[in-house]
Amino acid sequence: MRILKSCIFPVATYGCETWTLTKRDVEKIDAFEMKFYRKILRIPWTARRTNQNIQQQLGMKERQLLKNIKQLKLKYFGHVVRHNNLEKLCLEGAVEGRRGRGRPRRRWSQDISDWLGFSVREAGILAQDRDGFRSALWEATSYKDPP
Repeated sequence: MRILKSCIFPVATYGCETWTLTKRDVEKIDAFEMKFYRKILRIPWTARRTNQNIQQQLGMKERQLLKNIKQLKLKYFGHVVRHNNLEKLCLEGAVEGRRGRGRPRRRWSQDISDWLGFSVREAGILAQDRDGFRSALWEATSYKDPP
């Protein structure tokens, strides 16, 4: 487990602060993580074992990779919003011109607002208070028992 967390996960999440996570990406990340857990336990992919069963066998309440990605993205958001630089202008800036036809693509800021539970503007105001933002970040990434 230590090798997985110290060598594999950092390589897999390199640059994840800038990713826009779609539903398909989240599914692929979860599958990637479960693949390594199965390898650790030497369970073949043909064995009919549920992911929850494997997590219980490892003594885990939740999957770690997606949680780490959420934490890194939210920390990066707080860092960018607290400074007045080009990154903040790019994050807040509006692009001139017309939007192309079709369904709007998922935006990076939608992940932030979905995870924190309020708009990006409100999250930016909250990020100015480091302690308040840290507690909101912890709340957004903490484990919640399923109903």
